Amino acid sequence: MKRIAILTICIFALAAVAAIASQPEGFEKNWHHWRGPYATGTAIDANPPTTWSESENIRWKVAIPGMGHAAPIIWEDKIFIQTAVEIKPEENKSEGDDNPFSGFFGGNKGPTYKFDLLAINRKDGSILWQKTLREIQPHEGTHGDATYASNSPVTDGEHVYAYFGSRGLYCVDMMGNVKWEKDVGTMYKRNTFGEGSSPVIYDNTLVIVQDHERNSFITALDKRTGDVLWKTDRDERTTWFSPIIVENDGKPQVITTGTNRVRSYDLATGELVWNGDGLTANSIPSPVAANGHVYLMSGFRGSAFRAVHLAKATGDITDSSAIVWEYNRDTPYVPSPLLYKGIIYFLKSNSGILTAFNVETGVAYYGPQRLQGVSGVYASIVGASDRVYIAGRGGTVNVIQHGSEFKVLAENKLDDSFNASPAIVGSELYLRGGQHLYCIAE
Repeated sequence: MKRIAILTICIFALAAVAAIASQPEGFEKNWHHWRGPYATGTAIDANPPTTWSESENIRWKVAIPGMGHAAPIIWEDKIFIQTAVEIKPEENKSEGDDNPFSGFFGGNKGPTYKFDLLAINRKDGSILWQKTLREIQPHEGTHGDATYASNSPVTDGEHVYAYFGSRGLYCVDMMGNVKWEKDVGTMYKRNTFGEGSSPVIYDNTLVIVQDHERNSFITALDKRTGDVLWKTDRDERTTWFSPIIVENDGKPQVITTGTNRVRSYDLATGELVWNGDGLTANSIPSPVAANGHVYLMSGFRGSAFRAVHLAKATGDITDSSAIVWEYNRDTPYVPSPLLYKGIIYFLKSNSGILTAFNVETGVAYYGPQRLQGVSGVYASIVGASDRVYIAGRGGTVNVIQHGSEFKVLAENKLDDSFNASPAIVGSELYLRGGQHLYCIAE
């Protein structure tokens, strides 16, 4: 029995190594991607506080210039944040004066913005550097609840890749020096609601999705140079989800949602691996994956939630055995789900109504269950230390006990509004509000 146990441990260890081989060294102890080290919303071995207030368990808070819903990403002693800073008219000497879209809004110029990347000291919240990557008048507006800096950056521990959508992609080193920049293309979003999809990184490859009202596409770039490796057209209107990359049989594939189709692309070539019926309009929640399965959902003007078995997925998977189960109610419009230890937590639309789902059986443990004090949610759900954190736009964060039964551990209120997704590293929880970045720690 001992030999069998040791063999089993070794097999799981090898599987874990294979799963993280393409990730930067030390990624699991950082928050290098807007959905965390595993793109599931989960922080392994982290233990942030359960309770806090403006006078309790706030290690520091710092005002962030400009506006943005981009989530903070963290690598070792640095936090990186994207923001858009409006320039006062008397300061405006930007390329916006020559912008071909000047006068787009009834003949009046819109404001000019600086698109900045900030590095913040984890120890005390001091701003280490602030780099302006682009200064321009945006060619179109945003939704009233959105910002011009809603795309989150990603890092490999050596460089930060700051993506501002139509305003470009930038490779910046840890000292704030720009190594290369790339114009990926201009998007024209549905109802000028703004942009928000974030890039994903795998080995030396960056992947970006640009779904909008003209020529949508997905593209892969060499992270070292910004050179395009491949570009594949997509028959999609506007979406806002961020892609994920998973391995199946040792081969990485890029998983995307969509209104017309859900799709998987070969990371090496951009060729379609599988596809199936689309979800709802305005696909925003990002997919999550674990144990050979990927989970796709959206929730605008309908509900769609689908589990796909990757080993069985090839060609058109509609009505095939690759679809393990479907659940078509109470799914989120904006916030992405949390996949944590075999349970998916998700919200109904943008409301504080929670469902916890058994991913193996396709049956809800509980829900829809109304949360207290959380009436609007744009931020995605995160989890750590057998706790689930749900941040509302009114400044309240509910902490829920992880598990099959619904239990509220705490209801915490701060003097800010939270639209950006939280980040967790070690004993610290980071909340980016409309005004401040909070480091919550005992």
